[in-house]
Amino acid sequence: MIFSDVLLFILAHVAAYLFRFEFSLNQTSIHQIQAVLLWLIPLKLVVFYFFGLYRGMWRYTSISDLWNLAQASLLSMLLGMAVTLYWYRFVGFSRSVFLMDGVLTFLFTGGFRIIIRSYYTRQVGIRSIFSHVVKKQGQKRVVIIGAGDAGEKVLREIQEDPGMKFAPVGFFDDDTAKRGRTIHGVPVVGSVSDIQRYQDRFDEIIIAVPSATGDQMRRIVDLCEKTGTRVRTVPGIGELIEGKVSVKTIRDVTLGDLLGREEVCLDERKIREYLKDKRIMVTGAGGSIGSELVRQVCRYQPEALALLDFSEFNLFRVEMECRQQFGFIAVSSYLTDMRRKKIMDQVMKEFRPDVIFHAAAYKHVPIQENYSWEAVRNNVLGTRNMVELAREHKVQRFVLVSTDKAVRPTNVMGATKRVAELLTICLNGNSSTHFMAVRFGNVIGSSGSALPLFQEQIARGGPVTVTHPEMTRFFMSIPEAAQLILQAGSMGEGGEIFILDMGKPIKILDMVHDLIRLSGFEPERDIPIQFIGVRPGEKLYEELITEGEGIVATNHDKILVLRGNSYNLRVLNTQIDELIDIATSFDATAIKEKLQEIVPEYTPQ
Repeated sequence: MIFSDVLLFILAHVAAYLFRFEFSLNQTSIHQIQAVLLWLIPLKLVVFYFFGLYRGMWRYTSISDLWNLAQASLLSMLLGMAVTLYWYRFVGFSRSVFLMDGVLTFLFTGGFRIIIRSYYTRQVGIRSIFSHVVKKQGQKRVVIIGAGDAGEKVLREIQEDPGMKFAPVGFFDDDTAKRGRTIHGVPVVGSVSDIQRYQDRFDEIIIAVPSATGDQMRRIVDLCEKTGTRVRTVPGIGELIEGKVSVKTIRDVTLGDLLGREEVCLDERKIREYLKDKRIMVTGAGGSIGSELVRQVCRYQPEALALLDFSEFNLFRVEMECRQQFGFIAVSSYLTDMRRKKIMDQVMKEFRPDVIFHAAAYKHVPIQENYSWEAVRNNVLGTRNMVELAREHKVQRFVLVSTDKAVRPTNVMGATKRVAELLTICLNGNSSTHFMAVRFGNVIGSSGSALPLFQEQIARGGPVTVTHPEMTRFFMSIPEAAQLILQAGSMGEGGEIFILDMGKPIKILDMVHDLIRLSGFEPERDIPIQFIGVRPGEKLYEELITEGEGIVATNHDKILVLRGNSYNLRVLNTQIDELIDIATSFDATAIKEKLQEIVPEYTPQ
């Protein structure tokens, strides 16, 4: 590297003299060149070394490297002029020679580095022209949907890695201004609707449009599936926590892509203010929501993190993930049951949390309907233990993760979560702790979701069992839910129930149709659908707001705040004591009657 730069420095200085004196050098100019090069070359090498230009690999030369090269060339030119002025007072020397020398040094050294990078980059591109060579090396010809920033990054990563098993052959984009142009030598062939005409020229499709809406994604996937080739996608912006698009993030298209939830805009400053250098506890840390909360919290550099779960395997899994990906954070794991208050008190004394995210709960509606006493002990008693201990230990913030099933509940799970909401809100104002709850609908891929069941049924060849053709639900992704929970926690002053904007409700039947098509089948023709009737505790339409609750907008467009009627804490605690006593009798009817007394809007089916 140094040897090649020395040759380029000599060439640049000689060329500057040739340009200045119209390619006619006299003996004086030749002596000047020889004298100056003796000290100018070491000077330039020192400056280039100082700017780190010999640390990297030229095959990976980037824009930042060229910027450093420009600064080094400028500085070496100025120093060269300063030395000449000090030693020779510029007597007999041309100032324009040094100016041209600086420019030519940048052009020659930068150009040589780009040639090196181009050589290594083009190896994959050259091979991709010859289809028989591609097949020998096991590469797949791929086309990329989306000729924007994400598509360019995916293409660049493929081209720069000779070991990548992809050979890009074209882009498809609906922007007519990009038609016929090329990106790193790969042409933009046409619009997405044209893709079927070229289906014999590629083996796989990569969708690189992370900002696509649900309707846009659905259209793209429908067009791609008609080609009969495998379709994969770059995750949406909400899933790319660090915002980095990469080939490593590419995965198969999922239902969440078709729902098309918009990117969540977070007030990073406010979230960081209450999480950075704080001691954070997450209950239910091994669950779907809890584990994502852990990942999101780690981004804000807490002082310490406590993972609490009742499942040994789930706790082990999330702890290992934390230690491998966020090893700089002190992580403590607690395999315990929040229903045992004495043990939880010991945990609180040991860890001393500043913020608690209470995500632990039983969530499966039909099972909780059959085991209502367990729902009471876990969702009500467990929550009461947590909020009381949070108050006693002067926790700064307590955030309860609630559910839309707590609104006019028709099932035990929803009723117990509504009691947990009331209990959390009632405790606010009785201590320095700010208590709040966050309410949202179904989360795609969570432990209580029906999606895994649908996928298993499709894998078996059907039938897929749907409760009712008109049943609808609100859906959001796990990362989106966790991000909005953190945001709501930063906004709460205490006593609020935050509600997350769930968008439009989605028919379960439409969702099943999408799942079947994503699996490569056609609904009813390949995979039958069977309606089995509404299960115990379920209702056709979920709600997010109870009549009588006052809804107020916040400064975040996806978060609203509800302020319901106040509730007497002493009366509520008495009723909960009675409910817990009844739960020990395993009398489901009596439990439901007591729940209805506490939550009048609860109408058990």
